[in-house]
Amino acid sequence: MSNRYLPVALRKAIIERAEGCCEYCHCQQKFSPDTFAAEHIIPQFLNGDDSMENLAFSCQGCNSHKATAIDAIDSLTNTSVPLYNPRLSVFDEHFEWNSDFTLLIGKTPTGRATIQRLQLNRPYVVNLRYALFISKNHPPEHFKRA
Repeated sequence: MSNRYLPVALRKAIIERAEGCCEYCHCQQKFSPDTFAAEHIIPQFLNGDDSMENLAFSCQGCNSHKATAIDAIDSLTNTSVPLYNPRLSVFDEHFEWNSDFTLLIGKTPTGRATIQRLQLNRPYVVNLRYALFISKNHPPEHFKRA
């Protein structure tokens, strides 16, 4: 969704809920050269609305790769599964980090399919995670509290 159509208070609430991180790849907006967006989890053409429950804070990469998809193929089972929904699913149930927090690893069919479809381990994202990890700025604070 274009940020110009989103009421300021709603956008602020979405950013606060996400703690300033993409709700898919967990990149931090404060380290991104690009503006993040409020992404429709269920696309508008499938009757998704502009409610808080249907909007996720998303970096441009994840937003572009997800586009209007709501499902994808799990490479292990070769079946179509729903993509990760940050409103309905718990991140840690579907994903885990490798030891230096540079790669996301799918633990479930949904996790694997989401990593593949959204390309959550895009090379430039992995490089950014590594640079932030060695400078003690990654993982995001909400993972450090877990």
